[in-house]
Amino acid sequence: MAIINSQTNFRVLQWAKLKEKAIRDKQKLFIVEGYHLVSEANKTAHLKEIITTEKSKSFDVPTYQVTQDVMEKLSSLATPTKLIGICRRKEATLYGDSILLVDQIHHPGNLGTIIRSAVAFDVDTIVVNNSVDVYNQKVIQASQGMIFHINVVKKPIAPLILELKAQDYQIIGTDVKECTSLRTIQSRKKRAVLLGNEGEGLGDELLNMCDVRVNIEMNERCESLNVGVAAGIVLYCLNS
Repeated sequence: MAIINSQTNFRVLQWAKLKEKAIRDKQKLFIVEGYHLVSEANKTAHLKEIITTEKSKSFDVPTYQVTQDVMEKLSSLATPTKLIGICRRKEATLYGDSILLVDQIHHPGNLGTIIRSAVAFDVDTIVVNNSVDVYNQKVIQASQGMIFHINVVKKPIAPLILELKAQDYQIIGTDVKECTSLRTIQSRKKRAVLLGNEGEGLGDELLNMCDVRVNIEMNERCESLNVGVAAGIVLYCLNS
């Protein structure tokens, strides 16, 4: 296997373009970095090819060996990894009884944490709207590869809620004001949980569409929780 040693190599330039959201959307490809994320991609047949600074071939996909300076051009990490995967996007189709609706989540770490919790607590589909790009490298890192184990849909949420209601889904919104204690709620099998912006929560339009609003009871000295933490607690309680 010939080593690619130029940062201006055609393949290198094409891979590097995947750092841009517009190119990721057009090509339906994205980058993951590090052995763990590449392994998770490989488990679910998302992995298209790998780029490595080492000679060994660990995965049964096309492999390209590159020099360290080429890896530095491709990597988004402060300390570049030795292994990068180019991954295919999963063609998302809305399905399942348990749905998570995510509106205006702008912090990559929060969205990645939400994805990880959703997989942990048996959510079938995440619908993301007006939020940070799901395939942002920081989102993928924070998800710890769980993005490969859940259906993700990008779609406006308000019209979708109307569709879900017509299919008898229970719409559960998170709210710190007028709400029902999470400890007392009786959720239906078919449900959609709605999460809002880190600072402002859900807007009135979406809140007014909810069948029930819930909050997490906690010490009065703490006004609210990080949305990623709150998502994990809500999903755990509804799944118990």
